[in-house]
Amino acid sequence: MNRYRLTFTLLGLALALVAIGAVVFAPSGLESTPPDVLESYSPQDNATVLRQIGVEIDLPVDYRIDLVVDGVAIPAAEISVTEETGRFYWEPGPTTIIPEWSTGIHTVWVRWDRISGLPDPGEWIWSFRVQ
Repeated sequence: MNRYRLTFTLLGLALALVAIGAVVFAPSGLESTPPDVLESYSPQDNATVLRQIGVEIDLPVDYRIDLVVDGVAIPAAEISVTEETGRFYWEPGPTTIIPEWSTGIHTVWVRWDRISGLPDPGEWIWSFRVQ
């Protein structure tokens, strides 16, 4: 009888160690590579760029996006879209919600979904530095 208690105690301890290890060594949830549906984006993550840069996002045809730059939602009217290729482009300017890039780190958050057919939602967050 004592042998069974010892075996079950050891198995319980092993299970507890596995559970603790899963919590301690679990990934943070932040992806290090963009999802496959995001064909390309610019500027690249952690890049250092000049102030004249714009934000470009390439998705498959028939997608729409929501774009947030430095916590500011960019109105859809300010984003130029090439529907034939799925290219979205925005840059700050005198007539946009953000008039110019400031020096420093900027964060871009893009969320997308398919316009027609089955939904295919996704998002990607990255940042870059303007010098």
